[in-house]
Amino acid sequence: MAEGQSSDDSDVENLNEFSGVLSKWTNYIHGWQDRYIVLKNGTLSYYKSEQESGFGCRGALSIAKAVIKPHEFDECRFDISVNDCVWYIRANSVESKQSWVEALESFKVESGYGTGSENSLKRHGSTVSLQSNTYSTASGSSFKKSSRNIKEKLAEIGTFKDILVRQIDTLQGYFDYCVKNDLKTATKAPDKDKFPVVDFKGEALTFKSTTTAVIETLEHCAELMTQREESWRKRLERETEKRKRAEALSHSYFVQIQKIRNVHPGPDLEEGPHSVLADDEFYDALESGLDKMEEEQELRDRLKTGSVIPVTPPPTSPATNHRLWPEIERMVEAQVMMAKMGIGECGSGWQLFAEDGEMKMYRREEEVDGMVVDPLKAVHVVKGITGHEVCHHFFSPQYRYDWETTLEHMTVLETISDDTLVFLQTHKRIWPASQRDGLFWSHIRKLPNEKDRDGPDIWTVVNNSTDHPDYPPNNGKCVRVFLTVCLLCQTTVDPPKEGMPLTRDNLSCKITYCSVVNPGGWAPASVLRAVYKREYPKFLKRFTAYVKNQTQSKPIMF
Repeated sequence: MAEGQSSDDSDVENLNEFSGVLSKWTNYIHGWQDRYIVLKNGTLSYYKSEQESGFGCRGALSIAKAVIKPHEFDECRFDISVNDCVWYIRANSVESKQSWVEALESFKVESGYGTGSENSLKRHGSTVSLQSNTYSTASGSSFKKSSRNIKEKLAEIGTFKDILVRQIDTLQGYFDYCVKNDLKTATKAPDKDKFPVVDFKGEALTFKSTTTAVIETLEHCAELMTQREESWRKRLERETEKRKRAEALSHSYFVQIQKIRNVHPGPDLEEGPHSVLADDEFYDALESGLDKMEEEQELRDRLKTGSVIPVTPPPTSPATNHRLWPEIERMVEAQVMMAKMGIGECGSGWQLFAEDGEMKMYRREEEVDGMVVDPLKAVHVVKGITGHEVCHHFFSPQYRYDWETTLEHMTVLETISDDTLVFLQTHKRIWPASQRDGLFWSHIRKLPNEKDRDGPDIWTVVNNSTDHPDYPPNNGKCVRVFLTVCLLCQTTVDPPKEGMPLTRDNLSCKITYCSVVNPGGWAPASVLRAVYKREYPKFLKRFTAYVKNQTQSKPIMF
């Protein structure tokens, strides 16, 4: 994180700048990504990288009304929200996070964004007027015609008004003269100098005609206004209907946006039976997380020096006196018997779902309380290693971090004996699934080779879930996984030519891997089966390749 240089206080356009690289939650496929974030002039902007900052930002927030909230559990994370828009941000250290939070809060106070006239919102006028000058519809044409008729009638009324005014003046003058003089005299022999001769009957008829025309014109105007009002009413109804349809579309759009927001939520979403993610999206998210874990594991492998961390051998104790020993004996016997059986002997319903050279994987669809617990049986032949070496690396705690890519933390809770341990493992969370943990005992054992008594012994490792009073299941953020796993390995030796030493080229190991895993919690059945189909073959190939790499330059362990 780098803090930008401050400008002159008098320069309003250049306020202090705060910038640096932080992790920003992008989406449910890509998760957290590093982004170059800049705080300047009351605006928080982000770029894909500092080198791309000159090409325009990818998003921006005004912090005037932003809410900055440190995360409740993650000490390096804080969230910035403006209404419905939320940025999830994570710093690389607590100090860096605190610096950013303080900078954001201070900028909210100092920048004054939105208070001055320069920063206030401006309402732009619409380019479309409320009334159109022309109409293309039939009702619009009728409206133009009625408007023209009204203007013509109003002009007629103006003319009639002038006529009526003149007629009224003439008649009023005549009546006034008659009142002052004798009516008969005024009618027969009027004083031409004082008042002209008036055709009273003709003037009355003209007045009547004019007033009738005025009344008819007014009635026509009233009719036109009624028609115009009806036209306006119909137009209002059409506009109201359009507004209702627009509101319905807007509501539908809002619902879709809410669905999109629910489908692409923040990093805190937990799995559950009411998840809005479709099965394919759920699987895509898990697949992306698993790929990322594999990339991290490959990077760690490249950085390794090849040295093995020394582990102090656990003290031995009489396993036969332990409370779990009867269960261990029973489960080992049953699992070894199941591993030795062929697919046809194990019962019907087994399906071949993966095949790669010597490796074949079978599964049978089963559910317990709606949760997929498909039993798995895999057979693989690997050259250059022995069964003892495979089981040794599968059982021993010092190797587990190397080959189990999803492992976040592993603890040996109890050492029952050299060949029996109780493990508590916490696995990395793969969004959108909840984080998982597993508590199980693990037992390694050498079995006699019944088919070839002079040949190498058979080795097996059996893991089975158990309980512990100090670590109850589903107590906290982790969901408990329940499992039963059996790894059975038989070595085959191809005798070397006479006089030649035995090398790893003469060795091959037949590996039989059986498992039943109940992941607990909730996840779509189709997603779980897709993940199993993807991960089990990769796991077996990755693990056997790891054993070959670890043993190729070491003495053979039978």
